[in-house]
Amino acid sequence: MIYILLGVVVFFCILLLVGTLINSKFKLAIIKIEKAEEDIDIYLQKKFDLLSRAKAIVIKELKLESFLPEIDQNFSEISNFSENDILRKAYNDLLKTMDDHDKLLKSEALVSILEDLDQNEEDIVGAIKFYNDTVVDYNELVISFPSLILAFFKRYKKKDFYNNEKREMHNILS
Repeated sequence: MIYILLGVVVFFCILLLVGTLINSKFKLAIIKIEKAEEDIDIYLQKKFDLLSRAKAIVIKELKLESFLPEIDQNFSEISNFSENDILRKAYNDLLKTMDDHDKLLKSEALVSILEDLDQNEEDIVGAIKFYNDTVVDYNELVISFPSLILAFFKRYKKKDFYNNEKREMHNILS
C-alpha cells in the first residue's frame, strides 16, 4: 500500500515539474514576442516619421500637390501587419520617385533621410525575423503534446506571422 501511495506522489511531482517547465517555456516565448512587437512598433514609428519628412521634401522639390497619400491615414486603428505593408509600399514609391527624378538626389536632407530609411529597413527586417522565429517556437508549444494541454487550459492560441513564407513553412512542418 505504501508503495502505491509513494508511486502516486512521485507521479504527481513529476507531472507538476513537467507542467512548470512547459509553463516557463510559454512565458519565455510570450515575453520574447512582446519584446519583438515593441521593437517593431518603434521601428515602424521611426519609418513613418522618416517617410513623412521625405514626403515634405519631395513635395517641395517637385512642386507636387500630393505624394505618398497612404501615410496620411490614422495608423492607430490598424494592425502592425497592415502598417508594415503600407509603409513598405510608401518606401518603394519614394525610391521609385527618386530614381525618376535625379534632382532629388541633390538634396542632402533627402539623401540623409534615405540612408536612415535604409538602416531602419534593416532593423525592421531583423525584428520581424526575431518575431517570426519566436512565433514558430510558441506555435509549436501550442500544438504539440504535452504542452497543448496547458495551452488549452490557459487559452493560448496560435499567433500570426509577419509574412506568408514563414506561415507556409510552419504549416508544412506541423
